[in-house]
Order: sequence, then C-alpha cells, then structure tokens
Amino acid sequence: MKVAFLGDVVGKTGRRAVDSVLPRIRETHGVDLVIANAENSAGGFGIDRKGIEQMENAGVQFFTTGNHVWDKAQGIPLLDEKDNIVRPENYPGGAAGTGFALVPGTGGRVAVINVQGRVFMPPLDCPFVCVDRLLERIAPETRIIIVDFHAEATSEKIAMGWHLDGRVSLVLGTHTHVPTSDERVLPKGTGYVTDVGMTGAYDSVLGVKKDAVIKRFFTMQPTRFEVAKGDARCDYIIATIDDDTGKTKTIEHLQVKVEE
Repeated sequence: MKVAFLGDVVGKTGRRAVDSVLPRIRETHGVDLVIANAENSAGGFGIDRKGIEQMENAGVQFFTTGNHVWDKAQGIPLLDEKDNIVRPENYPGGAAGTGFALVPGTGGRVAVINVQGRVFMPPLDCPFVCVDRLLERIAPETRIIIVDFHAEATSEKIAMGWHLDGRVSLVLGTHTHVPTSDERVLPKGTGYVTDVGMTGAYDSVLGVKKDAVIKRFFTMQPTRFEVAKGDARCDYIIATIDDDTGKTKTIEHLQVKVEE
C-alpha cells in the first residue's frame, strides 16, 4: 500500500495548502492512506472541529498530533468523539483520547501510533517503553504499523528509528516544522525520516509571522503569535509498504509549493 504523510499543518494557511495540493498528491502517487499531523491546524495552536472537517473534506483520512493538541479547549473533546485522531500515547492515563488506532488498509488493518519525545519537551512517560508496550498489543493485529514520533531532539528521533527497525513499517518524526533530508529504509525494513516538515507558510518562522518571533528573541517577553500567509508549501512523505511483510519498500520526502 502507499501512504502519504503530511508534515505539521499550521493554521488556515496550512489547511488551504492541504485543500490545494492533496488531490494532486493522491492522483500522482496513487495513495491509499493519507495521514496529517494536525496539532497546529487551528490558528497555529491546537485543533478544532472546523479545521478537522476541512481537511477531511480535502481527503485526509487520519490525524496525529503532539504537545499543542491541548491548546484549544474546544478541540480536546474531539479526541474522544472521533476515531481518526490520536494524541501522544505517553500522556497520563486520565488525558482525553488515545495514542493509537487501527484503520483500514489495502491488505487489512493499519496501526497508527503517536508518541512524544522527552528531550527539550514536557516530562512524560518514556516513549521507548510506551511504544514497546503498545507493540505487544498491536503486533498480533497487523504487520503494518506507522509511528509519528513528535519530538524536538534529532538524536532522540534517530534512536527511536533504530530501536523500532524491523518492528514497525514507518517511524516519521514531526514537531520541528523543518524537513530533514535523511529519509531512508533502515536495514531491517523500517522507513524513517527525522522530520517530515511543515504544511504552511514558508515566509515565516515555523509558520508564524516573522516579526513577532524576532521580537520575542530580542526582548525575551511574551508576544502574540499569528499564522503567516506567504509562500505556502506542503512537505510530505510518500511510502510504499508491503502488505504481507509490513516492510517499507520505498520512502521519499517531497515538497510542493501552492500556486498563488
């Protein structure tokens, strides 16, 4: 099967980019499953019903998130209401939602797992132990397992890739909004990239208007961040996974610019 994974969708600019480019991506690559990281899709921080429905209408079938999923109160109930959104599994047990789901694929069900890193991030349960526990439950259900590792440190992400090589189909890093050019299939058949990148405005600082971010660096005082608009692009991964073995055959990072 072919999977498309869209890098962190940032605000209205990112959602409009999804509207613009996703039909072309699906047609060009013959995609079977489209996943997007949506934690920044509502005004740059959090999720909301309108934004999720807009991306669903554009063709996104499943959503992963990260630490910003809690930033809009109106979005938190969606984690329990909808079965196509996950949040990092290693949050405390009382948190809304769940960190994994089984979704339809071309050769049976596909497991999607979301975990969050701990280096330069809020303290959570160990993501490595968390994934190991999940795999004990999920492995008998499917061979195709996709992991969104939402983390800051490249070392932590790379370590997770090696830890899971041969045990999952894909380990895709998110969170930094900056694509890395290290996509590859690891020796035991796991497709890996340190960070998929961003779907949003590149005339920005990580999707946010530049002046506000620069001001914060100069003053070290809180400033109001707003989603930027210019130079919209979509970073995404296309991966081909063997239905029988769950191994990744090919993985490619691509970037498409939205035509004005």
